[in-house]
Amino acid sequence: MILTASRVPEPAVRRLTATLYGYAFLSDFVLLYPLYVVFFADTGLSVGQIASLFVIWSAAGILFEVPSGAWADVLSRRLLLCLAPLVAALGFALWVLLPSYPAFAVGFLLWGAGGALVSGALEALVWTELDRLGAVGRYARVLGRARTAGVLGVVVSGVLAGPVLAVGGYPVVGAASVLACLLAAIVATRLPEHRVPAAVRVPVAEPALAARPVGAAPSRRDEPDAAPPARPDDDGDLGWWDTLRTGVSQVRTRPPVRAAVLLVAVVAADWGALDEYTPLLALDTGVGAQAVPLLLLLLWAGVTVGGLLAPAGERLGSRGYAALLGLVGVALAAGALLRHPAGFVLLAVAFGAAQLATVLADARLQARITGTSRATVTSLAGMATDVLIIVTYAGYGLLATAAGNAVAFALTAGAYLVVALVLLTRRRRTAVPVGVAAAVPGGPD
Repeated sequence: MILTASRVPEPAVRRLTATLYGYAFLSDFVLLYPLYVVFFADTGLSVGQIASLFVIWSAAGILFEVPSGAWADVLSRRLLLCLAPLVAALGFALWVLLPSYPAFAVGFLLWGAGGALVSGALEALVWTELDRLGAVGRYARVLGRARTAGVLGVVVSGVLAGPVLAVGGYPVVGAASVLACLLAAIVATRLPEHRVPAAVRVPVAEPALAARPVGAAPSRRDEPDAAPPARPDDDGDLGWWDTLRTGVSQVRTRPPVRAAVLLVAVVAADWGALDEYTPLLALDTGVGAQAVPLLLLLLWAGVTVGGLLAPAGERLGSRGYAALLGLVGVALAAGALLRHPAGFVLLAVAFGAAQLATVLADARLQARITGTSRATVTSLAGMATDVLIIVTYAGYGLLATAAGNAVAFALTAGAYLVVALVLLTRRRRTAVPVGVAAAVPGGPD
């Protein structure tokens, strides 16, 4: 009886994960990704104009991030995941049909809005569905594989973009990008969504332990699974504004949630911003422009492996997580300062470790969120990430102007060493601040 019951949700879990992976792949299978900067330059835009478009893109994400999270908590999360690629597709179509600075700016606004619709809604839907199926312990591995599917979409688009451009030019590249977004929206309609009112839900006593084998040893206090269980999400009657206030209040008044939000933002923002400067690092090694994509492909391979290592990463305690962040910082700095193509091997290791650290931080955040505002709180973490990315862009620009790309890259990567040191220091104190420790996989409560 027990074995039969444990197998009941398996088909539902497989349906959820397969649909999620397909959605993630198609959402990033956009042939314009590796070409849009070149497209802008070919249209006649200056470097300054292109930089301003990036600012508009980031600002759009910040503007829409939290409101869209509240919508995801009030409306259907699946609906928002369907709308997101459609909004992005409209922006891409505008670029190709009316190639000009105003069209590019509007397109980035739409792309930023589409990304905001996904952020928060996707994580909340996956966590809630896995919780309903008694498989919430798989969240980190599922999210890691979904991120990997997205990376594969980027890689495949990078491989195909050049040949497609040679055959049909930017119109065909744009049409293929729009088609991928439309397919992603269709796949999103297959995502399951069951949000049952709290009054009829049976709380799961230990959701973080749901996937642990029956004969496994109990988790130690310094393991990620030792997090206090999060209550299932409720579908209360709160409106959009009340849901937004509830999410903000949860971050403001609950130190464990606030610290988890900050950890997600710091871990994701630093390598997310540095990724934009890796082509410059590649050129600084002395290779030709034609070899740059190959070096970048090595980085994406590292990111792919990092996402797949999420199940192993779940076993890391707080010291292990701090060591992981230390590895990211050291490998990023060493790879940049080496000023040799071989340094990209170290950068690939760093990017893979950073992807793993980001997935684990997000899993810890989801375990800390309670109540009806899961997507809102997750979107607050996304907004904080976007803000830190913009700050990192600005700081990197100043450092690179004064000392060059390699030094700027290494100094920016030092943020990971600082965070790792802080986590270890706080861990060793007798009175550990609850907020900081709770944000770390395996930290004490």
